[in-house]
Amino acid sequence: MFRTSYRTLLGPDRTRVLARALGRLRLPVFGALIVYAFVWAVVASATYVRQEDSDGWWVVIFLTTFGPYVLLIWSPLYAWRLGVPGFYFVSVLMVGDGAAALQYWTAAPLFVAVAAFYSRGIVITATVITMALVIASEPQAADMALFVPIVSAVVYLLGSRGRAERELEEERDAKAALEERARIAREMHDVVAHHMSLVVVRCETAPYRLKGLNEEAQKEFAEVGEAAREAITDMQRLLGVLRTTGDAPEREPQPGISRIPELTRPGDEAEVDVDDVPEAVGLTAYRIVQEALTNATRHAPGSKASVHVRKDGDRLDVLVRNTAGGPSRGGGSGQGLVGMRERVAVHGGTLTVKSTEDGGFLVRARIPLGDK
Repeated sequence: MFRTSYRTLLGPDRTRVLARALGRLRLPVFGALIVYAFVWAVVASATYVRQEDSDGWWVVIFLTTFGPYVLLIWSPLYAWRLGVPGFYFVSVLMVGDGAAALQYWTAAPLFVAVAAFYSRGIVITATVITMALVIASEPQAADMALFVPIVSAVVYLLGSRGRAERELEEERDAKAALEERARIAREMHDVVAHHMSLVVVRCETAPYRLKGLNEEAQKEFAEVGEAAREAITDMQRLLGVLRTTGDAPEREPQPGISRIPELTRPGDEAEVDVDDVPEAVGLTAYRIVQEALTNATRHAPGSKASVHVRKDGDRLDVLVRNTAGGPSRGGGSGQGLVGMRERVAVHGGTLTVKSTEDGGFLVRARIPLGDK
């Protein structure tokens, strides 16, 4: 109970749940809420000015009524925290039988938003506090306060599906991230194991390939080869659990920078101005281009794409841009963007994905090159 009360009254809220739920409608809805708040702020301040003993407090009433709605699109909970106590303060300043009703209708969208998007504990706590403040503002308005839990219950039930879908989406994203990390780890293991195997072979064959090696040099090669062999064994032990049944390690080098032009479709452009990068970075660049072009084919059929890969200081700059295309064919697991972000994050790089002004899409990765 204490924890729920803290989350309701003082806890941080960084979910931006209303903006996410509305999607592209967030700006029109936000505009409508601002107009709604402005109208009620004018009505409340005008009602106060018409009182016999009115003074300059009408400005405070206007700001207290209007202010919470500015926060509503970012955090309904923050808006409720600011609005409900503020409306109680306004009801103390205002007199008359209609004061409580006026404040009730200005506060209604705030606790409706909380009931629609937050957990049961927060909704119950917010409902109880809102009821208490409505009654405290005008004891004769107890019947009006009874509408608060009724409205909250109805809105909470209507919002249950949306909450379940968001939770499912978050779980799916988390699962996709874990699966992609496992796949990246497997690929990195295969890349490193391939090179470590070459080290072992070269160390073991050094006495036969290099004539005149003394005993100390042969011993040194043998120790290096043994250390490389132990490293391979340790990697297989640590990362072997990541392989699913039937998965086998890659026996050939993973694709890299040199194979990026092979990914382009007829009509696409590819400009690769670099070929000397660490193999792990090359693999990441290849996978990013592969996923970006796959998304272009799936979600913008008929579009044309351009691929540019070049060095920019100590980073590899990978840019994939596609034009607008036909209607999306749908499909996909939703793991593509998650996978690209995970791959770039492994190297400490940055990834930018956004729509372009001409209706196309842009994917840009900046990956630190590190040591070759």
